[in-house]
Amino acid sequence: MQPLELQKILNHGLLSFPVTDFDQEGNFRADTYAKRLEWLAPYGASALFAAGGTGEFFSLTPNEYGDVIKTAVDTCRGVVPILAGAGGPTRQAIAYAQEAEKIGAQGILLLPHYLTEASQDGLVRHVEEVCKSVDFGVVVYNRGACRLTADSLEKLADRNPNLIGFKDGIGDIELMMSIWRRLGDRFSYLGGLPTAEIYAAAYKALGVPVYSSAVFNFMPKLAMDFYHAVANDDRETQNRLIDEFFLPYLAIRNRKAGYAVSIVKAGAKIAGYDAGPVRAPLTDLNEEEFAMLEKLMRAQGPQ
Repeated sequence: MQPLELQKILNHGLLSFPVTDFDQEGNFRADTYAKRLEWLAPYGASALFAAGGTGEFFSLTPNEYGDVIKTAVDTCRGVVPILAGAGGPTRQAIAYAQEAEKIGAQGILLLPHYLTEASQDGLVRHVEEVCKSVDFGVVVYNRGACRLTADSLEKLADRNPNLIGFKDGIGDIELMMSIWRRLGDRFSYLGGLPTAEIYAAAYKALGVPVYSSAVFNFMPKLAMDFYHAVANDDRETQNRLIDEFFLPYLAIRNRKAGYAVSIVKAGAKIAGYDAGPVRAPLTDLNEEEFAMLEKLMRAQGPQ
């Protein structure tokens, strides 16, 4: 898939990041991961991101990474595009990006480089080196240690035609507006704040109608219903689902740092697609929290 083809796909619809399946010893389980993707693919997401943040990219070994991406690509071939997470130090991110391209992913989401702070010049160099190491499409994730400005993104856009997307995980409205007004339709723009549904209507008003849904992992019908409500400016449905589901869901998620991933794995287990435990340094929901989530999910009916 050519970068511009991928960009057209990312301009519309709902995106999601499947969790990565582990057994009780924490080893990758390809069989249940494939079943998860087979379950989710027909619900209508425009693209799925394998080994992203919700997929615990940060805890995968280099050997496991290739297995996760290959399983996703093989399972979803011809059904839904797969973008792979890639990140870490520049040379490591390049190695992941090149492996994902070799395996057959349609592009990558370039995750933050972690830990060290960097100047805008350094961030531009980092993103550019990754872009130039591959031919397929690259979406950069503005979050954590990677906080690119409109000036930096303009430089990158001029030099790297395969940089086709920008995902915002910061929530700085002034920055997002300056980037969107400066770059226009040069990029696909993706809302990427945790539990993005809460911000979806506001981001659509900014000109960013596409977002990624973690809830799609375990309540795909509800996630799609909410997306269509946003797309159709159906405020009644949006408000009902925010009150009935998303705000109580956030109350559980916000109990501990890292629960943005842990609660999704708990939801997958309740839905009948157990993805196993999270890996350290994350922690799983306790019994009380799990029961709270289960009650909340059951109240929404079958998915």
